[in-house]
Amino acid sequence: MNHNKSTFFIHIFDFSQSYTNKGLQRFSPFFLSINPLFTSPNLGPTGKIVYAYATYLLFFFMYTANNIPYGALMAVMTSDDKERTSLGSYRMVGAFIGGMIVQGALLFLVAHFGNINPTVNIKQLEKAKYEVTVSTNEDIKNVNIKTKDGIGTFIWADATLSKGENTPATGKSFSMESKKEYSFIVAGEENLDAKKISIIDQKRGYSSAIYLMSIFLSLFMILTFAATRERVLPPKDQDTNLIKDLRDLVRNRPWVVLLVIGMFFNVFNNIKQGIVVIYFTHYLHNPFLTATYLVVLAFASIGGAMITTPLGKRYGKRNLFIGALIFSGLINSLFVFCGPGNIGGIFTIGIIGEIGSAIFPTLFFAMLGDAADYSEFKNGRRATGLVYSAGSFATKFGGGIAGAIIGLVLAAFNYNGQDSTSIPGSIPGIIMLMSWIPAIIAFAAAGFMTLYPLTQKKMDEITIELNSRRAKEIA
Repeated sequence: MNHNKSTFFIHIFDFSQSYTNKGLQRFSPFFLSINPLFTSPNLGPTGKIVYAYATYLLFFFMYTANNIPYGALMAVMTSDDKERTSLGSYRMVGAFIGGMIVQGALLFLVAHFGNINPTVNIKQLEKAKYEVTVSTNEDIKNVNIKTKDGIGTFIWADATLSKGENTPATGKSFSMESKKEYSFIVAGEENLDAKKISIIDQKRGYSSAIYLMSIFLSLFMILTFAATRERVLPPKDQDTNLIKDLRDLVRNRPWVVLLVIGMFFNVFNNIKQGIVVIYFTHYLHNPFLTATYLVVLAFASIGGAMITTPLGKRYGKRNLFIGALIFSGLINSLFVFCGPGNIGGIFTIGIIGEIGSAIFPTLFFAMLGDAADYSEFKNGRRATGLVYSAGSFATKFGGGIAGAIIGLVLAAFNYNGQDSTSIPGSIPGIIMLMSWIPAIIAFAAAGFMTLYPLTQKKMDEITIELNSRRAKEIA
């Protein structure tokens, strides 16, 4: 199979596969670990907590075991560092497209499999205000009711069923008994009829949807397994020695720099994404615009991943990374000048900034392959999978730091999402998190990236030398 064509098709979907250092490929049970997360056995309160912890830990163990070698696959498919950048672009385009497909299909599948065919009666009380009564012929432990447009807010009509919580919300979750009526007051949406009310059995809907997606996951894993080949192998005389590999790793300057940079840009991206809902809800007062904004940014990410290869060839990966960090930081800081009514400006800044942000992960995983080449060039040993562990570590650790920063800043401004009186005082903090706090992180990352020693000229020298060594081994 043609190399470029096969890798393009494989990376359309960013699913994992594993391999051994000897070149033998095997499957991972990763996809089997997803289903238990969306299965809820009757184990009692304590049993369910234990089950949740156990299945969640199993999933993350399997995910990590799959994702590290999958990322490292780029570095063993080709010895050309420029071609790895191209593979990285295909990978990230596939990841962004795959994420959009899954997000769009998931809600549709949950609604399809979780449909309970309820009886719905609607009585109009005044303009854009209705009493909605629902019932069903079966007992269902956990259903969710909302309008299909997601605009109407629900409160219980019968306070005795609210269990002490009756705050207006765009949806309510509750348990239904067979043939028992449940009534809500729905406001904020005009011309409401029974067809516009969505009542979903969440347990059945999510479980069935994930089971179906797992089948597709396994098919794409098989496709990746069958269509990829390892072409860059460790030196023939290299023995397996974890201590030596770890010693080489911590002395690998490009890898150390990339590890820190990976944490920086993951903090940057996770703060941006983590504050979006709060920003649109409490600053723009338009939470329903959040989904549109995130979809538009996903398309911008695809564009950013696609332009990484030509820009990388022209400017070099190191210089492009530094430029993308500075560019994204500058663009992101412009949010500080946007008022609540400047929707067009907010979308424009978000789109332009996201194009730059998408370059980070695309280059990062390609450059980890360069760090593996550097280790082989300097030490005569190759530990590609260990080098790529930086990607998984940086993603998880960066996400944790970002969450902590968001929490600390909001707490400093006394933000409480359940207390509307606290919102006005927290607006400056929300704006900071949306604008110059991520920008400062991007600028700091750009400064640290100047310590990265692998220029394009140096990588060309390393590639020539390694190809010469491998040719001698074959001869």
